[in-house]
Amino acid sequence: MERSQGGPMAGRTVLITGGTGGIGRATALGLASMGAHVAIIGRDHGRTEDAVREIRSTGGQADAFVADLSSQAEVRRVAADVLRSYARLDVLVNNVGGYWSTRHVTADGLERTFALNHLAPFLLTALLLDRLQQSDAARVVTVASNAHVRGRIDFDDLQKERAYSGSAAYGQSKLANVLFSYELARRLCGTSVTANVLHPGLVSTAFGGEDPGRAQQLLVPLLRPFMKSPRHGAATSIHLASDPDLHHVTGRYFAKCAAKRSSKGSYDESVAVRLWQASADLVGLTTPATAS
Repeated sequence: MERSQGGPMAGRTVLITGGTGGIGRATALGLASMGAHVAIIGRDHGRTEDAVREIRSTGGQADAFVADLSSQAEVRRVAADVLRSYARLDVLVNNVGGYWSTRHVTADGLERTFALNHLAPFLLTALLLDRLQQSDAARVVTVASNAHVRGRIDFDDLQKERAYSGSAAYGQSKLANVLFSYELARRLCGTSVTANVLHPGLVSTAFGGEDPGRAQQLLVPLLRPFMKSPRHGAATSIHLASDPDLHHVTGRYFAKCAAKRSSKGSYDESVAVRLWQASADLVGLTTPATAS
């Protein structure tokens, strides 16, 4: 596969989940314009191919992979496809995510918010980690949200079977993103791979539109004029994926392209380790991702 000869990301291969619209698509376009060879994972074949065509129309290099990442079988299949397609992988952007006001169950019998927002990036990162470590300086970038501040990891009811609310499920999944990123950074200490997490800001996208709650239906139209565009919302993801000054920066939380403090609970290492093991059990990883 040819790579662009110019740009600060020339020669780098970047995989972006949820790259068919919103922040993910804008991230793909931005990194491709910097010379990266971009691979997009999307759930819908038509939308994924459309995103790739847009990137190619601007002179960028892009490939499409189609998978529903709420399914662990699909995560494993697409990871195998990526490994067959690329001899090297320099950046993984865990961007895919969703919000549902009512409880949905995946093909694996898991609550969809937790499965897609947390377990999918956890499993995909683990499956691609060896290839990432073969790069001279790889990066794992995970898109979280400031909603993690209100999140709580309920180990007695991770799947929200007893009581479900969209905001509680989403907050838990976003806190899980932050805890995962910090624990991954600790486990990869001394390797060539960094792991950072970010809050993109309030961005005007179709996020949550599949199953919006009443409050969302009322508030989003009022807030939309004040929301960032997807291009501006992608700025921190692009920054973490590409900025040479972040070569050795790991285990940090970013917003507006700057390192920030995340919630107090997100720094609890005992919770992070417990979540890691629970996640490994749920995705069937007998050997969770660690530095090799």
